[in-house]
Amino acid sequence: MAVSSRTGSEIEIIAADWPAAAHIHACTTTRKGGVSRGVYQGLNLATHVHDDAGHVARNREILAHQLKLPAEPVWLNQVHSARVIRVDATTDLTADAACTDQPGAVCAVLTADCLPVFFTDAAGSCVGIAHAGWRGLHAGVISATLEMMQTLAASAGEIMVWLGPAIGPNAFEVGAEVVEAFSSKNPANSAAFTRTDADHWLCDIYRLARTELALAGVEQVYGGGLCTHGDAGRFYSWRREGETGRMASLIWMDPAR
Repeated sequence: MAVSSRTGSEIEIIAADWPAAAHIHACTTTRKGGVSRGVYQGLNLATHVHDDAGHVARNREILAHQLKLPAEPVWLNQVHSARVIRVDATTDLTADAACTDQPGAVCAVLTADCLPVFFTDAAGSCVGIAHAGWRGLHAGVISATLEMMQTLAASAGEIMVWLGPAIGPNAFEVGAEVVEAFSSKNPANSAAFTRTDADHWLCDIYRLARTELALAGVEQVYGGGLCTHGDAGRFYSWRREGETGRMASLIWMDPAR
């Protein structure tokens, strides 16, 4: 979905394709549109990179205006951990996932190859989102987010998940230490790795996420298949570019439902 910004350029939003309740809004931005320049060209939404602060602020204004956000997104201080916060119950935003049962509260994560994982329950009584790079996945950020969702009235069997854009299985090369870390945690994770030479493997981060979700009893899993590394015109990619911007993934419940 493309929407025009007030600068005349278009920003592109990828809406979650899942059977969530009608009052649940979930989407990921691309790099298209926005006012950032140079290596951050487009709609960079991260303040922790070296982009011009004024450009980031303007990009966030464009995003809020075009999506008609009911509140400022809760921007986390992401550290590749398994810490999950309830956005209306803490001021400590150092975390890699956020959940809420409050209509109008906007949960958000920033990514540029890591996997954004969206959560809601069948009734749409709560929402959550996780930033899942390989370190966060190994630490258990998905399971930790599911546990938080359960405290907000959903059970694992009622939860549905959408996997947003991330680095694809043909581009994410890792070393033996990553393979060993995941395989020792769960032997089923070994299927997510394809050896390319004596010291390197390709890693399917989507498969790692699906394996953990299946183990937790989550049967409704959607999305996957969009590779940030392979589409420079559409996505930021840390692996491809090094110094680069970040997309935002956002989820909220309509306050007017």
